[in-house]
Amino acid sequence: MDMQCTSIDEVRQRIDLIDRDIVALLAQRGQWVTQAAAFKSSTDDVRAPARVEQVIAKVRTIATDVGASPEVVERVYRAMISAFIDEELSVHAALSKD
Repeated sequence: MDMQCTSIDEVRQRIDLIDRDIVALLAQRGQWVTQAAAFKSSTDDVRAPARVEQVIAKVRTIATDVGASPEVVERVYRAMISAFIDEELSVHAALSKD
């Protein structure tokens, strides 16, 4: 971290800015997830446990590279992936009805 805050309010402001960026990136990720549903032929393809583990391994490495806690990153990603899988299952079900 290259800047030291001088108050809790400043810390919170900086966190709020990061949260805005994170939510914007989640929106982009969600759009790709929605597109992915069209390329999958079954709910097993949506759940893709091997792919989940591949992503987890990748982000743990990235976490180490950038100085983040691999354990925290893994927990966040597992929760995020689970939520996106639920969303993708809904999209996949809707596409399958067509």
